[in-house]
Amino acid sequence: MAEENAQDQEFLETIVKQIVSKPDAVKVERTIDEMGVLLTLKIDPEDMGYVIGKRGQTAQAIRTLLKIVGAKNNSRVNLKIYDPNAGNRPNSNREADAEKVDTSSVDDLNI
Repeated sequence: MAEENAQDQEFLETIVKQIVSKPDAVKVERTIDEMGVLLTLKIDPEDMGYVIGKRGQTAQAIRTLLKIVGAKNNSRVNLKIYDPNAGNRPNSNREADAEKVDTSSVDDLNI
């Protein structure tokens, strides 16, 4: 049964390898827990944009296809896209940006 359900892993690898520019870097880890099957996709960081797509549309389409494959095998399949740079991005939070604004030139104004 576990071998039969590994179809989702092979399916994901096949799709992603067709999308990315570095197919040799595509790795899929498959874990099973009480929530179902979790497929963790690891790709070259340069290919992240191809897999996620504009506004996440490509990633959402892949997730939809995986749900169909999972339903066919009576399992719940979830996709996690591993991002090694997740903690290294600058914070795009507006409050953080507001704190960076230099207001020293107008601080002495009495308005």
